[in-house]
Amino acid sequence: MKRRPTRQIHVGSVPVGGDAPVSVQTMTKTDTRDVDATVEQINEVATLGCDIVRLAVIDEAAASALGEIKKQTSVPLIADIHFDHRLALAALAQGVDGLRINPGNIGGADNVRTVVDAARERMVPIRIGVNAGSLENDLLEAHGGATAEALVESAMRHVRLLEACDYRAIKISVKASDVERTLAAYRLLSQRTDYPLHLGVTEAGTFMAGTVRSSVALGILLEEGIGDTIRISLTDTPAREVRVGLELLRALDLRAPGASVISCPTCGRVHVNVVELAGRVESALDEYYAQNPNAARPLVAVMGCMVNGPGEAREADIAVAGGKGKFALYLKGEHLRTVEEGEALDALMEEVRTFEQPNSRTTK
Repeated sequence: MKRRPTRQIHVGSVPVGGDAPVSVQTMTKTDTRDVDATVEQINEVATLGCDIVRLAVIDEAAASALGEIKKQTSVPLIADIHFDHRLALAALAQGVDGLRINPGNIGGADNVRTVVDAARERMVPIRIGVNAGSLENDLLEAHGGATAEALVESAMRHVRLLEACDYRAIKISVKASDVERTLAAYRLLSQRTDYPLHLGVTEAGTFMAGTVRSSVALGILLEEGIGDTIRISLTDTPAREVRVGLELLRALDLRAPGASVISCPTCGRVHVNVVELAGRVESALDEYYAQNPNAARPLVAVMGCMVNGPGEAREADIAVAGGKGKFALYLKGEHLRTVEEGEALDALMEEVRTFEQPNSRTTK
């Protein structure tokens, strides 16, 4: 697919826009003032492949915690701030890599310029984050509600505030909670500006509903070449947000294959417990990569029968295909051996641990 041309900014070490890969973001669900819990959550998603993490900064104590959190983590951190420009200044002093603000709600032009001047010293980018649930009253009246046009007008109003300060390290989001407005808003915005766009469906819902809504909206936009960084917003853990985001990008060939498990939906031909094994494989891979973040990450397939199993095994790096109480084990399409159902996880993980390490595997 042809990506829409955009300017490029940098969030810490991560380029966003231009010819940079589409990056995956999440937001911590912890109280930012709880440093240990927040660091644990950030490091978990970093292990999964998350590129950028955002944190809520609700008061001075939360802002003061950012420096220690940054010392103990490796991914770029964005401070999410509303209403109080002093919190933005405090977050910048603590070394954050980005800000998410709405310039119009932090107290007027003088406060905006103060924040911009502080951000300019380190070229810290600012995301203008417009949500359908918090639009300005005059725009709601003018457009008869939180329409796509109202979202875009709000975003461009905030852009002009930053541009008036001669600041252009900007990215923009215009989020609604439904697919139709999300598509319309981002399509319109992409015609109005060349700043990089942060895609998301806000308040998308619980894991199932939120994953479907987000994947439909973001998948369509990305296929159209719109979007430079994404966040899957779920009423669930940051780890699940990141997994969905990564899988979405992989499905569109926008992310290299990684620690990915494909599995069959099962049917009446199946004589092994594929559901249980697939879940155990995912958990075992999560634990393994948490302990070995630099290990190779093969594509793993868990198949239930010999109808599609061998074919999927040829496409995956490591695969098991079920029979009657047994699994055939494959490495890069080559049948290695057949194991009992209870031994399938250990056999598969043995191949994962030695994947792409020459002379370290012995076929049994």
